[in-house]
Amino acid sequence: MKLNTNSNVYTIVYASVMVVIVAFCLAFISDLLRPIQEANVANDKRSQILAALNIRDVEDVQAAYDRVLVKDMVVAADGRVLTERGGFEVESKAIQAKDDSEKRLPVYVCAVEQDTLYVVPLYGRGLWGGLWGYLALKNDFRTVYGAYMSHESETAGLGARITERGFQELFVGKQAFADSTFQTVTLGVKKKVENPAAEVDAITGATLTSNGVDEMFKTSLAPYQKFFIANQD
Repeated sequence: MKLNTNSNVYTIVYASVMVVIVAFCLAFISDLLRPIQEANVANDKRSQILAALNIRDVEDVQAAYDRVLVKDMVVAADGRVLTERGGFEVESKAIQAKDDSEKRLPVYVCAVEQDTLYVVPLYGRGLWGGLWGYLALKNDFRTVYGAYMSHESETAGLGARITERGFQELFVGKQAFADSTFQTVTLGVKKKVENPAAEVDAITGATLTSNGVDEMFKTSLAPYQKFFIANQD
């Protein structure tokens, strides 16, 4: 029987078959590329952690990360070390859980030039979307060794400047906490700097992003208080 290629039925059947074929091909390609995509995401995360350690522009990110990492711990809000491995896999929802009993906090213990450093993740919100990054602390858990920050959609030339190396390096040597009780987070970004040992100047024209970074330090570092107390020398 000869098909009537001009009929509506033929057109609908043909379009349906093509949609199924294209969907199958897209699903197959997606599955095929997923391991590569996941590897790229993991490598980008490693490069961000390295940037907080002032290790940037390396050719082999995986090798550089493996070279400096001692362990990636998971700690609870009460200061207990839950595991000495697995911090890299902790999801953001566990880090930012409102209930302290559900919090899972990664701590990346690293060795750089014979110094033991502790890297913790940062999470916050800017003018248009999320902010994130990593902060590296020296073994007193107060002195900043390095910082990395990025954003979802801050304004180019203004809030987006938090991604610039020059801005991030302003935090090196600053004091993250007021004292060894770790009760008060002093690291901040201020329009008028009153404590130069802990604060840096806000970005001109990006007040809300600067405020977001300032708040990000407070909300991200505070949950580690009991861990820092329990592990200080």
